[in-house]
Amino acid sequence: MFKRLNRLQIALTIPEHGDANAAAAVQELLGGRFGEMSTLNNYMFQSFGFRNKKKLKPFYDLVASITAEEFGHVELVNNTINLLSKGVTFTGDPNITPLQRGVTSRNTYQYIATAQTALPGDSMGKSWTGDYVFNSGNLVLDLLHNFFLELGARTHKMRVYEMTDHPTAREMIGYLLVRGGTHALAYAKAIEIATGVDVKKMLPVPNLDNSAFDSAKKYEEQGLNNVLYTWSETDYQDINKIWKGTNPENGQMLHVIKGAPEGGPIPDLEDLPEEFAPGIDKDDYDRIAKKLMENL
Repeated sequence: MFKRLNRLQIALTIPEHGDANAAAAVQELLGGRFGEMSTLNNYMFQSFGFRNKKKLKPFYDLVASITAEEFGHVELVNNTINLLSKGVTFTGDPNITPLQRGVTSRNTYQYIATAQTALPGDSMGKSWTGDYVFNSGNLVLDLLHNFFLELGARTHKMRVYEMTDHPTAREMIGYLLVRGGTHALAYAKAIEIATGVDVKKMLPVPNLDNSAFDSAKKYEEQGLNNVLYTWSETDYQDINKIWKGTNPENGQMLHVIKGAPEGGPIPDLEDLPEEFAPGIDKDDYDRIAKKLMENL
């Protein structure tokens, strides 16, 4: 089972104004082949179908715990896209085309289908597909695939970072560069234990350290590149049999934290009357509030 906390993994910068085209680019980090929906579903299905969980428990615990973190990554990128859509339209009579910016924005569908929130698709409007899920059932092959997947995701994040200087987008990307690099190292260490092959000598891919990105520096200074979370107070504790020793990139000690990070608040999206969202006016709210209080 999964336990949900009403927190984001980090506090996002709440912008005065969004950037609709930056939101379109960030969609790739959500619903693209190497986006967070792919990392989540790859690891989730691998953990559901994992064989010999008892005998290979450290490996199962690793994939399962990273699965839980990826749920939060999907949530984080989704909220970033929502915030990047802030203030790009205006409220007014429908005859004056209050959604006119939607015609010139790259992701027109976002204005039509979701009231300017994230879509389960990529930067070109293609829907995410389960065809992106790789679950061979072979432990070494799946670990190697996951290592490759994290490196592909890291590459795409670096490119989107270079496409936009919007502070909300860069805050999210900086954090996920650090956490994605951590997951790549975790899978590399798992491969080394399973096969004796030291693929972590390839890191970092691309050959650019996270410290080169201003928005990633503070998360490395917090040591988040040296930490894995169990995402449970009682289970998945055996990841410490894999996640141990030192980080080859900085020589610092690796450690496991029970549970989840403290995180930051979930942004509260404002009304968009021009999108009829949420479609609850003051009279409706008063009526609903009265109804909710009736049985207290």
